[in-house]
Amino acid sequence: MTTPDHQSPASQPPGPAAKDRIYRSPMALVGGVLLLVVVGWLGFDALFQGHGRTPWLALAAMILIVPLVIAFTLRPAVFAGEDRLRVRNPFRVISLPWGQVASLRSGFSNEVVAKSGGKYQLWAVPVSLRARKKAEMRKSRAAADAARGGEPTRRNFGFGTVGGFGAPGSAGLGSGSTRADTDQVMDELRELLDRRGEAESAQGEVAVRWAYEVIAPALAGAVLLLILLIIG
Repeated sequence: MTTPDHQSPASQPPGPAAKDRIYRSPMALVGGVLLLVVVGWLGFDALFQGHGRTPWLALAAMILIVPLVIAFTLRPAVFAGEDRLRVRNPFRVISLPWGQVASLRSGFSNEVVAKSGGKYQLWAVPVSLRARKKAEMRKSRAAADAARGGEPTRRNFGFGTVGGFGAPGSAGLGSGSTRADTDQVMDELRELLDRRGEAESAQGEVAVRWAYEVIAPALAGAVLLLILLIIG
């Protein structure tokens, strides 16, 4: 009779690494796609149907505008992992180990403050005063329903939650919450900071990288457009 082998904890293969939570603005994504469609439609029409300097001006304008549209709408994202927070803004990528994060602040914008004193805005998690007002109204209605002891008043008119900020494990975000979506995102990030800020694997240095893949083509388009306007 044989007994099954039992591996010691040290000899067992490590489990799969937890996936980063990814936060993006759905409205920015939709707006960016629509802007790219409009720019492409107008640009290619001028490029192939224009006369004289018009095609060159259209080409230079597209080289300038397209990277900027992508930078400010499709590019911004926040990646929250177990060891670090990575912020992808229009022109920079900031990687902050949780041990280097001093706080996450919300005001008229959401930002992360490093222990070194650096402040970095979270472009992908914009503050919406309108959403906060709606959340306060939902909170007031929920308090009124609780005071009456009745069922919560439902006002979704048959529509579910469309878009919104979310990530794996972010089931609490939605139209029924008494907190604005972006405020819930900041709550999740603060909870992750509290839980992982002292972890040994979450220590290190803040790294900032400029997005030359966005800056270079936009600068080239601006220079080409300027030259074409100067030479007339």
